[in-house]
Amino acid sequence: MQPSTEPARKSIPIVPVASDAPSGDAGGSLYEAQKKIHPRSIDGPFARWRWAMVLLTQLVFYGLPWFEWGQRQMVLFDLGARRFYMFGLVLYPQDFIYLTGLLIISALALFLFTAVAGRLWCGFACPQTVYTEIFLWVEHRIEGDRSARLRLDKGPWTWEKLRKKGLKQIVWIALALWTGLSFVGYFVPIRELGSELLALQGGWQIFWVLFYGFATYGNAGFMREQVCKYMCPYARFQGAMFDPDTLIVSYDAQRGEPRGARGKAVEPKASGLGDCIDCTLCVQVCPVGIDIRQGLQYECIGCGLCVDACNGVMDKMQYPRGLIRYATQNGVARRWSQAQMLRRVLRPRVLIYGALLAALSLGMLASLLLRTPLKVDVLHDRAALARIVAGGRLENIYRLQIMNATEQAQRYRIAARGLEGLALASDAEVDVGAAQSRWIAVRLQIPYGSEKPGAHAVHFDVQALGAGARVTEKSVFLVPR
Repeated sequence: MQPSTEPARKSIPIVPVASDAPSGDAGGSLYEAQKKIHPRSIDGPFARWRWAMVLLTQLVFYGLPWFEWGQRQMVLFDLGARRFYMFGLVLYPQDFIYLTGLLIISALALFLFTAVAGRLWCGFACPQTVYTEIFLWVEHRIEGDRSARLRLDKGPWTWEKLRKKGLKQIVWIALALWTGLSFVGYFVPIRELGSELLALQGGWQIFWVLFYGFATYGNAGFMREQVCKYMCPYARFQGAMFDPDTLIVSYDAQRGEPRGARGKAVEPKASGLGDCIDCTLCVQVCPVGIDIRQGLQYECIGCGLCVDACNGVMDKMQYPRGLIRYATQNGVARRWSQAQMLRRVLRPRVLIYGALLAALSLGMLASLLLRTPLKVDVLHDRAALARIVAGGRLENIYRLQIMNATEQAQRYRIAARGLEGLALASDAEVDVGAAQSRWIAVRLQIPYGSEKPGAHAVHFDVQALGAGARVTEKSVFLVPR
């Protein structure tokens, strides 16, 4: 028999899942019941960064709807009026291209951050992570730290347990409803929304406040890590954006194994042990309940809390820090220093993502700064394509929608050009209110017989008097046979 030339495949260890069914019970469940995760509180640089991001994101989310810009809400997506107010900008549905650009920039930023340092978005800024952290903080303040919460859950229902669980639920529901109110406040003026809710008016507004509040309550209060593990698609395809030079939370198995408990005075090398004392603190602080010592797992959100926990233990044991750290696969395998790993960050894919992101961001910013605060749409009146009027002139009727994208009322002058003898037979000037749009009937006339039958190009020039904004729109003048 010829020896096989196929390369040996690495075997993947399969961890058996314990079943609650008795041994030999053929009718037992195929799946283990999901155990509730009680993350342990930890202090450290990454934990403080997470809380800084919680405060920053929630100050923006909860605060923006309450700020005013002039006589209106600073940020408001008014779907009913089809106007979007963002600071000093007034955007119309015709400005949808900016939303497209924003989504592309967000996607490129996600690709860039993931290529550089893994799931930074998930660990520090994702709404699921942020609200889970807030709800866990409430749970910790009311029920106690991890050990106290475990005892409370396992203990019988007493008045103390009922009081703590009930108070926690009340605070959770209040936070969820306030979150729902803030979210809907981006689409309905939040002060009006608050008055309507207090008066139990506005059915759709009430529905969306309750819907978003219920989603926050369920996802952050109960589902928690289940959203990250099973519902979020990013957890599934993130591996396609990793490479051996991506910074990820890594366990240094060469240094840590074999793991085992020991006294502080025991020299690990002399006793044949690695630096890991198997305290399991890295597992206890993990918000998704994984053991990072088993290697890279798709559930890991890259929050770095296990790094904080492990570094604290290493300090107490007087071992070097970094048994668990942000490192690259190449760096761990080749024993690179942190500086050597960071030098590999600027690799081709990162440079391409960065260049595209910078170009699109600058282009979008320039477009916003240079945009003309005036929009014009021209529609040919289909009821009367062409007709002969008094004086022997041929007339076409158009409907112009003039959209004022400024915060002041404007007066606009309308002119037309493109044909010999072309004249405007309607009002040449029109007033449009601040951040308003107006439909105007415009009549164009030419001497009958001055042009051949067919469609002839004409251009409408609309200019703001005193503001300098000018827009030109093309249409056609129809000459019947």
